Amino acid sequence: MENLQLSPGALAGLRVIEMGQLIAGPFVGKTLGDFGADVIKIEPPGAGDPLRNWRLIQDGTSVWWQVQSRNKRSLALDLRSPEGQDIARRLITQADVLVENFRPGTLEGWGLSYESLAKDNPGLVMLRISGYGQTGPYRDLPGFGAIGEAMGGLRHITGEPGRVPVRCGISIGDTLAALHGTIGVLTALYHRKVNGGQGQVIDVALSEAVLNVTESLVPEYSAFGVVREPAGSALPGIAPSNAYRCTDGVVLIAGNGDSIFRRLMQAIGRDDLARDPALADNTGRVARVEEIDQAIEAWTQTRDVVEVLRVLGEAKVPAGRVYTARDIVEDPHFRARDMILKQRTRDGHEVEVPGVVPKLMGTPGSVRISAPKLGDDTDAVLAELKLSAEEIAALRARKVVA
Repeated sequence: MENLQLSPGALAGLRVIEMGQLIAGPFVGKTLGDFGADVIKIEPPGAGDPLRNWRLIQDGTSVWWQVQSRNKRSLALDLRSPEGQDIARRLITQADVLVENFRPGTLEGWGLSYESLAKDNPGLVMLRISGYGQTGPYRDLPGFGAIGEAMGGLRHITGEPGRVPVRCGISIGDTLAALHGTIGVLTALYHRKVNGGQGQVIDVALSEAVLNVTESLVPEYSAFGVVREPAGSALPGIAPSNAYRCTDGVVLIAGNGDSIFRRLMQAIGRDDLARDPALADNTGRVARVEEIDQAIEAWTQTRDVVEVLRVLGEAKVPAGRVYTARDIVEDPHFRARDMILKQRTRDGHEVEVPGVVPKLMGTPGSVRISAPKLGDDTDAVLAELKLSAEEIAALRARKVVA
Protein backbone atom coordinates (compact mmCIF):
# COMPACT_ATOMS: atom_id res chain seq x y z
CA MET A 1 0.00 0.00 0.00
CA GLU A 2 1.28 3.42 -0.93
CA ASN A 3 1.49 6.31 1.55
CA LEU A 4 0.43 4.14 4.50
CA GLN A 5 2.13 4.46 7.85
CA LEU A 6 2.96 1.32 9.79
CA SER A 7 2.98 2.61 13.35
CA PRO A 8 1.67 0.07 15.90
CA GLY A 9 -0.43 2.89 17.37
CA ALA A 10 -1.37 4.05 20.83
CA LEU A 11 -4.01 1.31 21.21
CA ALA A 12 -1.82 -1.61 20.12
CA GLY A 13 -2.72 -4.65 22.21
CA LEU A 14 -6.34 -3.59 22.69
CA ARG A 15 -8.85 -6.12 21.35
CA VAL A 16 -12.22 -4.87 20.14
CA ILE A 17 -15.18 -6.98 19.05
CA GLU A 18 -17.45 -5.04 16.71
CA MET A 19 -21.05 -6.16 16.39
CA GLY A 20 -23.44 -4.03 14.41
CA GLN A 21 -23.81 -2.65 10.95
CA LEU A 22 -23.66 0.40 8.74
CA ILE A 23 -22.36 3.54 10.38
CA ALA A 24 -22.39 4.39 14.09
CA GLY A 25 -20.89 1.26 15.69
CA PRO A 26 -18.53 0.51 12.80
CA PHE A 27 -17.23 4.10 12.82
CA VAL A 28 -16.14 3.51 16.43
CA GLY A 29 -14.33 0.35 15.36
CA LYS A 30 -12.67 2.21 12.50
CA THR A 31 -11.50 4.97 14.84
CA LEU A 32 -10.06 2.56 17.43
CA GLY A 33 -8.50 0.49 14.67
CA ASP A 34 -6.78 3.52 13.18
CA PHE A 35 -4.86 3.85 16.43
CA GLY A 36 -3.73 0.25 16.62
CA ALA A 37 -6.56 -1.73 18.20
CA ASP A 38 -7.17 -5.27 16.91
CA VAL A 39 -10.76 -4.94 15.69
CA ILE A 40 -12.66 -8.13 14.90
CA LYS A 41 -15.82 -7.30 12.98
CA ILE A 42 -18.58 -9.90 13.23
CA GLU A 43 -20.78 -9.98 10.14
CA PRO A 44 -23.67 -12.26 9.16
CA PRO A 45 -22.76 -14.90 6.58
CA GLY A 46 -24.17 -14.20 3.16
CA ALA A 47 -24.42 -10.47 2.51
CA GLY A 48 -22.40 -9.23 5.49
CA ASP A 49 -22.69 -5.63 6.60
CA PRO A 50 -25.12 -3.78 4.26
CA LEU A 51 -22.58 -0.96 3.97
CA ARG A 52 -20.64 -3.22 1.62
CA ASN A 53 -23.30 -2.38 -0.97
CA TRP A 54 -24.08 1.28 -0.21
CA ARG A 55 -23.54 4.11 -2.69
CA LEU A 56 -20.94 3.69 -5.46
CA ILE A 57 -19.73 0.13 -6.06
CA GLN A 58 -16.37 -1.05 -7.42
CA ASP A 59 -16.07 -4.77 -8.27
CA GLY A 60 -19.07 -5.55 -6.09
CA THR A 61 -17.96 -3.57 -3.02
CA SER A 62 -18.73 -0.03 -1.93
CA VAL A 63 -15.75 2.30 -1.91
CA TRP A 64 -17.20 3.68 1.33
CA TRP A 65 -16.43 0.25 2.80
CA GLN A 66 -12.73 0.84 2.12
CA VAL A 67 -12.78 3.73 4.61
CA GLN A 68 -15.20 2.41 7.22
CA SER A 69 -13.65 -1.05 7.53
CA ARG A 70 -9.92 -0.46 7.22
CA ASN A 71 -7.81 -1.87 10.06
CA LYS A 72 -10.41 -4.56 10.81
CA ARG A 73 -10.62 -8.34 10.52
CA SER A 74 -13.86 -9.90 9.25
CA LEU A 75 -15.43 -12.89 10.96
CA ALA A 76 -18.54 -14.18 9.18
CA LEU A 77 -20.59 -15.61 12.05
CA ASP A 78 -24.29 -16.38 12.46
CA LEU A 79 -25.18 -14.72 15.75
CA ARG A 80 -28.73 -16.05 15.56
CA SER A 81 -27.52 -19.61 16.04
CA PRO A 82 -26.64 -21.03 19.47
CA GLU A 83 -23.23 -22.13 18.18
CA GLY A 84 -22.56 -18.65 16.80
CA GLN A 85 -23.54 -17.09 20.11
CA ASP A 86 -21.17 -19.43 21.93
CA ILE A 87 -18.28 -18.46 19.65
CA ALA A 88 -19.10 -14.78 20.16
CA ARG A 89 -19.09 -15.28 23.92
CA ARG A 90 -15.67 -16.93 23.78
CA LEU A 91 -14.30 -14.05 21.70
CA ILE A 92 -15.74 -11.45 24.06
CA THR A 93 -14.21 -13.26 27.03
CA GLN A 94 -10.79 -12.42 25.56
CA ALA A 95 -11.68 -8.86 24.50
CA ASP A 96 -11.28 -5.46 26.08
CA VAL A 97 -14.14 -3.74 24.28
CA LEU A 98 -17.43 -4.81 22.73
CA VAL A 99 -19.14 -2.35 20.36
CA GLU A 100 -22.76 -2.98 19.34
CA ASN A 101 -25.47 -0.89 17.74
CA PHE A 102 -28.43 -3.26 17.67
CA ARG A 103 -31.87 -2.34 18.95
CA PRO A 104 -31.96 -2.59 22.78
CA GLY A 105 -32.65 -6.13 23.95
CA THR A 106 -31.12 -7.87 20.94
CA LEU A 107 -28.00 -9.10 22.74
CA GLU A 108 -30.06 -10.11 25.77
CA GLY A 109 -32.19 -12.23 23.45
CA TRP A 110 -29.05 -14.00 22.31
CA GLY A 111 -27.93 -14.65 25.89
CA LEU A 112 -25.19 -12.03 25.60
CA SER A 113 -26.26 -9.48 28.20
CA TYR A 114 -23.53 -7.43 29.85
CA GLU A 115 -24.21 -9.09 33.19
CA SER A 116 -23.68 -12.51 31.62
CA LEU A 117 -20.56 -11.48 29.71
CA ALA A 118 -19.03 -9.67 32.69
CA LYS A 119 -19.12 -12.84 34.79
CA ASP A 120 -16.40 -14.25 32.54
CA ASN A 121 -14.78 -10.89 31.71
CA PRO A 122 -15.30 -8.35 34.52
CA GLY A 123 -13.03 -5.84 32.78
CA LEU A 124 -15.19 -5.73 29.65
CA VAL A 125 -16.11 -2.29 28.34
CA MET A 126 -19.34 -2.51 26.34
CA LEU A 127 -20.42 0.36 24.11
CA ARG A 128 -24.10 0.30 23.19
CA ILE A 129 -25.32 2.72 20.51
CA SER A 130 -29.02 2.92 19.74
CA GLY A 131 -31.61 5.41 18.59
CA TYR A 132 -32.87 6.45 22.01
CA GLY A 133 -30.70 4.68 24.56
CA GLN A 134 -31.14 1.55 26.67
CA THR A 135 -33.80 3.09 28.94
CA GLY A 136 -36.77 5.43 28.65
CA PRO A 137 -40.14 5.21 26.91
CA TYR A 138 -38.64 5.27 23.39
CA ARG A 139 -35.96 2.62 23.95
CA ASP A 140 -37.68 -0.02 21.81
CA LEU A 141 -38.36 2.24 18.83
CA PRO A 142 -36.13 1.82 15.77
CA GLY A 143 -33.80 4.75 15.27
CA PHE A 144 -31.46 5.83 12.49
CA GLY A 145 -29.06 8.76 12.45
CA ALA A 146 -31.47 10.91 10.45
CA ILE A 147 -34.13 10.49 13.15
CA GLY A 148 -31.58 11.32 15.82
CA GLU A 149 -30.73 14.51 13.93
CA ALA A 150 -34.42 15.43 13.88
CA MET A 151 -35.13 14.70 17.54
CA GLY A 152 -31.82 16.14 18.68
CA GLY A 153 -32.82 19.53 17.27
CA LEU A 154 -30.36 19.73 14.39
CA ARG A 155 -32.73 19.34 11.46
CA HIS A 156 -35.04 22.16 12.59
CA ILE A 157 -32.27 24.74 12.38
CA THR A 158 -30.70 23.42 9.16
CA GLY A 159 -31.76 25.00 5.91
CA GLU A 160 -33.36 28.18 4.63
CA PRO A 161 -36.13 29.98 6.57
CA GLY A 162 -39.60 28.88 5.52
CA ARG A 163 -38.43 25.80 3.65
CA VAL A 164 -38.31 22.09 4.46
CA PRO A 165 -35.31 21.26 6.72
CA VAL A 166 -32.38 19.68 4.92
CA ARG A 167 -29.72 17.22 5.96
CA CYS A 168 -26.08 18.19 5.80
CA GLY A 169 -25.35 15.58 3.12
CA ILE A 170 -23.72 12.94 5.31
CA SER A 171 -24.90 10.75 8.18
CA ILE A 172 -23.81 13.25 10.80
CA GLY A 173 -26.10 11.83 13.51
CA ASP A 174 -24.41 8.43 13.31
CA THR A 175 -20.95 9.96 13.27
CA LEU A 176 -21.65 12.17 16.27
CA ALA A 177 -22.89 9.13 18.19
CA ALA A 178 -19.77 7.22 17.16
CA LEU A 179 -17.45 9.99 18.33
CA HIS A 180 -19.25 10.22 21.67
CA GLY A 181 -19.03 6.45 21.89
CA THR A 182 -15.29 6.51 21.21
CA ILE A 183 -14.83 9.09 23.96
CA GLY A 184 -16.83 6.86 26.27
CA VAL A 185 -14.72 3.80 25.46
CA LEU A 186 -11.44 5.59 26.08
CA THR A 187 -12.79 7.12 29.31
CA ALA A 188 -13.98 3.73 30.54
CA LEU A 189 -10.65 2.12 29.68
CA TYR A 190 -8.82 4.78 31.69
CA HIS A 191 -11.19 4.21 34.62
CA ARG A 192 -10.57 0.47 34.36
CA LYS A 193 -6.83 1.04 34.47
CA VAL A 194 -6.85 3.19 37.61
CA ASN A 195 -9.73 1.56 39.48
CA GLY A 196 -8.96 -2.11 39.77
CA GLY A 197 -9.79 -3.37 36.30
CA GLN A 198 -13.56 -3.01 36.43
CA GLY A 199 -15.38 -2.61 33.13
CA GLN A 200 -18.73 -0.94 32.49
CA VAL A 201 -21.47 -0.22 29.96
CA ILE A 202 -21.53 2.96 27.87
CA ASP A 203 -25.02 3.93 26.70
CA VAL A 204 -25.06 6.31 23.70
CA ALA A 205 -28.29 7.47 22.06
CA LEU A 206 -28.20 8.93 18.57
CA SER A 207 -30.63 11.70 19.54
CA GLU A 208 -28.62 12.61 22.65
CA ALA A 209 -25.31 12.75 20.78
CA VAL A 210 -26.86 15.29 18.41
CA LEU A 211 -28.47 17.26 21.24
CA ASN A 212 -25.12 17.47 23.00
CA VAL A 213 -23.63 19.61 20.20
CA THR A 214 -26.51 22.06 19.77
CA GLU A 215 -24.70 24.76 21.76
CA SER A 216 -27.15 27.31 23.26
CA LEU A 217 -30.31 25.84 21.73
CA VAL A 218 -31.85 24.60 25.00
CA PRO A 219 -30.68 27.33 27.43
CA GLU A 220 -31.97 30.04 25.08
CA TYR A 221 -35.39 28.45 25.20
CA SER A 222 -35.17 27.96 28.96
CA ALA A 223 -34.09 31.50 29.75
CA PHE A 224 -35.97 33.47 27.11
CA GLY A 225 -38.55 31.17 25.53
CA VAL A 226 -36.72 31.59 22.23
CA VAL A 227 -36.96 28.78 19.68
CA ARG A 228 -34.03 29.05 17.31
CA GLU A 229 -35.12 28.90 13.70
CA PRO A 230 -33.22 28.06 10.50
CA ALA A 231 -31.03 30.87 9.21
CA GLY A 232 -29.48 29.54 6.01
CA SER A 233 -25.74 30.07 5.88
CA ALA A 234 -25.68 32.68 8.66
CA LEU A 235 -24.79 32.00 12.28
CA PRO A 236 -27.61 33.57 14.33
CA GLY A 237 -26.49 35.88 17.11
CA ILE A 238 -22.90 36.07 15.87
CA ALA A 239 -21.90 38.66 13.26
CA PRO A 240 -20.62 38.79 10.67
CA SER A 241 -20.44 35.11 9.73
CA ASN A 242 -22.07 34.13 6.46
CA ALA A 243 -21.68 33.04 2.86
CA TYR A 244 -21.17 35.82 0.32
CA ARG A 245 -21.52 35.75 -3.47
CA CYS A 246 -18.57 36.47 -5.74
CA THR A 247 -18.48 36.75 -9.53
CA ASP A 248 -17.64 33.04 -9.89
CA GLY A 249 -18.78 31.38 -6.70
CA VAL A 250 -19.27 31.80 -2.97
CA VAL A 251 -16.92 32.46 -0.07
CA LEU A 252 -17.52 31.94 3.63
CA ILE A 253 -16.27 34.78 5.81
CA ALA A 254 -16.07 34.65 9.61
CA GLY A 255 -15.40 38.22 10.73
CA ASN A 256 -17.07 37.95 14.11
CA GLY A 257 -14.06 38.64 16.35
CA ASP A 258 -13.82 42.29 17.40
CA SER A 259 -10.35 42.94 15.95
CA ILE A 260 -11.09 40.67 12.96
CA PHE A 261 -14.18 42.72 12.17
CA ARG A 262 -12.15 45.91 12.08
CA ARG A 263 -9.61 44.34 9.72
CA LEU A 264 -12.39 43.00 7.51
CA MET A 265 -14.06 46.37 7.19
CA GLN A 266 -10.75 48.04 6.38
CA ALA A 267 -10.00 45.37 3.76
CA ILE A 268 -13.30 46.01 1.95
CA GLY A 269 -12.91 49.79 2.11
CA ARG A 270 -15.45 50.44 4.83
CA ASP A 271 -13.38 52.31 7.38
CA ASP A 272 -16.57 54.03 8.53
CA LEU A 273 -17.90 50.71 9.84
CA ALA A 274 -14.51 49.72 11.24
CA ARG A 275 -14.44 52.92 13.34
CA ASP A 276 -18.11 52.89 14.35
CA PRO A 277 -18.16 52.48 18.16
CA ALA A 278 -21.60 50.86 17.96
CA LEU A 279 -20.04 47.97 16.05
CA ALA A 280 -17.10 47.45 18.37
CA ASP A 281 -18.57 44.28 19.90
CA ASN A 282 -20.76 41.41 18.82
CA THR A 283 -23.95 42.76 20.43
CA GLY A 284 -23.82 45.92 18.37
CA ARG A 285 -22.97 44.04 15.18
CA VAL A 286 -25.83 41.59 15.62
CA ALA A 287 -28.25 44.52 15.83
CA ARG A 288 -27.04 45.71 12.42
CA VAL A 289 -26.16 42.39 10.81
CA GLU A 290 -28.16 43.02 7.62
CA GLU A 291 -26.29 46.28 7.01
CA ILE A 292 -22.95 44.58 7.58
CA ASP A 293 -23.77 41.61 5.34
CA GLN A 294 -24.87 43.95 2.56
CA ALA A 295 -21.63 45.91 2.85
CA ILE A 296 -19.53 42.74 2.63
CA GLU A 297 -21.42 41.33 -0.35
CA ALA A 298 -21.33 44.66 -2.17
CA TRP A 299 -17.56 44.18 -2.13
CA THR A 300 -17.38 40.42 -2.83
CA GLN A 301 -19.85 40.37 -5.72
CA THR A 302 -17.54 42.53 -7.85
CA ARG A 303 -14.57 40.19 -7.38
CA ASP A 304 -13.79 36.55 -8.05
CA VAL A 305 -13.19 34.02 -5.29
CA VAL A 306 -9.41 33.97 -5.71
CA GLU A 307 -9.17 37.75 -5.34
CA VAL A 308 -11.45 37.83 -2.31
CA LEU A 309 -9.45 35.12 -0.55
CA ARG A 310 -6.15 36.85 -1.41
CA VAL A 311 -7.24 40.18 0.08
CA LEU A 312 -8.79 38.64 3.19
CA GLY A 313 -5.79 36.35 3.70
CA GLU A 314 -3.48 39.36 3.69
CA ALA A 315 -5.80 41.04 6.20
CA LYS A 316 -5.78 37.90 8.39
CA VAL A 317 -9.55 37.47 8.16
CA PRO A 318 -10.80 33.84 8.28
CA ALA A 319 -12.34 33.02 4.91
CA GLY A 320 -12.61 30.07 2.57
CA ARG A 321 -14.37 28.78 -0.48
CA VAL A 322 -16.72 25.83 -0.49
CA TYR A 323 -14.73 22.73 -1.42
CA THR A 324 -15.98 19.87 -3.57
CA ALA A 325 -14.48 16.39 -3.39
CA ARG A 326 -12.18 17.37 -6.26
CA ASP A 327 -10.98 20.45 -4.38
CA ILE A 328 -10.21 18.38 -1.29
CA VAL A 329 -8.26 15.72 -3.18
CA GLU A 330 -6.24 18.33 -5.12
CA ASP A 331 -5.55 20.61 -2.15
CA PRO A 332 -1.82 20.72 -1.26
CA HIS A 333 -2.46 21.39 2.43
CA PHE A 334 -4.55 18.24 2.90
CA ARG A 335 -1.85 16.24 1.15
CA ALA A 336 0.95 17.83 3.17
CA ARG A 337 -0.82 16.68 6.34
CA ASP A 338 -1.39 13.11 5.06
CA MET A 339 -5.15 13.61 4.91
CA ILE A 340 -5.37 11.97 1.50
CA LEU A 341 -3.94 8.45 1.61
CA LYS A 342 -3.67 6.02 -1.27
CA GLN A 343 -4.36 2.40 -0.46
CA ARG A 344 -4.84 -0.77 -2.47
CA THR A 345 -8.10 -2.64 -2.02
CA ARG A 346 -8.16 -6.42 -1.75
CA ASP A 347 -9.41 -6.49 -5.33
CA GLY A 348 -6.25 -4.73 -6.45
CA HIS A 349 -7.60 -1.23 -7.03
CA GLU A 350 -5.91 1.90 -5.77
CA VAL A 351 -8.31 4.26 -4.03
CA GLU A 352 -7.67 7.47 -2.14
CA VAL A 353 -9.21 7.71 1.32
CA PRO A 354 -9.24 10.25 4.16
CA GLY A 355 -6.29 10.08 6.53
CA VAL A 356 -6.31 9.53 10.28
CA VAL A 357 -7.72 12.10 12.72
CA PRO A 358 -6.62 13.24 15.28
CA LYS A 359 -2.88 13.39 14.70
CA LEU A 360 -0.87 12.06 17.63
CA MET A 361 2.72 13.19 17.39
CA GLY A 362 4.20 10.40 19.49
CA THR A 363 2.03 7.44 18.49
CA PRO A 364 0.33 8.39 15.24
CA GLY A 365 -2.57 6.43 13.85
CA SER A 366 -2.13 4.54 10.59
CA VAL A 367 -3.88 2.44 7.99
CA ARG A 368 -2.22 -0.93 8.46
CA ILE A 369 -4.55 -3.18 6.50
CA SER A 370 -7.19 -2.55 3.86
CA ALA A 371 -10.87 -3.35 4.38
CA PRO A 372 -11.54 -7.11 4.39
CA LYS A 373 -13.76 -9.15 2.18
CA LEU A 374 -16.54 -10.94 4.02
CA GLY A 375 -15.11 -13.67 6.22
CA ASP A 376 -11.50 -13.06 5.16
CA ASP A 377 -10.32 -13.68 8.72
CA THR A 378 -12.81 -16.28 9.89
CA ASP A 379 -10.32 -19.17 9.98
CA ALA A 380 -7.60 -17.10 11.64
CA VAL A 381 -9.91 -15.75 14.36
CA LEU A 382 -11.36 -19.18 15.11
CA ALA A 383 -7.88 -20.69 15.23
CA GLU A 384 -7.02 -18.14 17.91
CA LEU A 385 -9.86 -19.69 19.91
CA LYS A 386 -8.03 -23.05 19.56
CA LEU A 387 -10.57 -24.51 17.15
CA SER A 388 -9.09 -27.15 14.88
CA ALA A 389 -9.34 -27.11 11.09
CA GLU A 390 -11.83 -29.96 11.34
CA GLU A 391 -14.01 -28.07 13.81
CA ILE A 392 -13.95 -24.97 11.61
CA ALA A 393 -14.87 -27.03 8.57
CA ALA A 394 -17.80 -28.53 10.48
CA LEU A 395 -19.03 -25.07 11.50
CA ARG A 396 -18.77 -23.96 7.90
CA ALA A 397 -20.73 -26.97 6.73
CA ARG A 398 -23.51 -26.07 9.20
CA LYS A 399 -23.35 -22.44 7.96
CA VAL A 400 -22.50 -21.13 11.39
CA VAL A 401 -19.46 -19.42 9.85
CA ALA A 402 -18.50 -18.50 6.31
